[in-house]
Amino acid sequence: MDRRKDAHFSISVFLLSTILLAPGLLDLSGCCFIAGYKVGKGAVTTTYKVTKGATKIAIGTGKAIYTVGGFTFRVVMAPLSWPLTRDEIETIDGLSPREAIEQGRVKNAPYVVHGRRYAPMSVEKAQYYRQEGVASWYGAETRNKKGGHMTANGEAFDPDGFSAAHKYLPLPFHVRVKNLDNGRSILVRVNDRGPFVEGRIIDLSAGAARKLGFYKQGTARVRVEAVEIEG
Repeated sequence: MDRRKDAHFSISVFLLSTILLAPGLLDLSGCCFIAGYKVGKGAVTTTYKVTKGATKIAIGTGKAIYTVGGFTFRVVMAPLSWPLTRDEIETIDGLSPREAIEQGRVKNAPYVVHGRRYAPMSVEKAQYYRQEGVASWYGAETRNKKGGHMTANGEAFDPDGFSAAHKYLPLPFHVRVKNLDNGRSILVRVNDRGPFVEGRIIDLSAGAARKLGFYKQGTARVRVEAVEIEG
């Protein structure tokens, strides 16, 4: 198995990226700041389980289907020849984006956009992530371009799925997003980088924006928080 398959198609890498919560980390007092984002300790309040009966992972084909909290996620690794959804990403971990994806060096590696370096948080610190702010959505623009598009961690981007882009969370990662204007809430898989627009904290896929009820408005006030995932 080559390095790309080993990095992206192994069950352990796929599941540990979303379920790891080291014992002894929970401290319910205070909060800390990471990369300018407020991370509330003890923010993980709900446990979601991966529905094993619905999980189908085909090693070597780069495809997976799993269900968490009633939401179904389909993961397909994109051909490296596909363009990135975020073509403004210049480097990841000092490499070209495609080299970093192929070598499995994306998860929380630093990356550069328009000359600015972003340093994502660790998986352990991300478990305490919770923030309120403005969400936007993306996806329609990819339909106007030929062929499919690849997220920052090498997955095929599905505009109609439940995914998201975040500047600082590790990839992939799961968060619960609540629309503070209408009370709707969903789970999404963070598998891309962005939004690189001042004042926005997360970019949701078009499908997620529809589910949350702000597709037509374009933006919404949301609360984003990490969730604990059990296999």
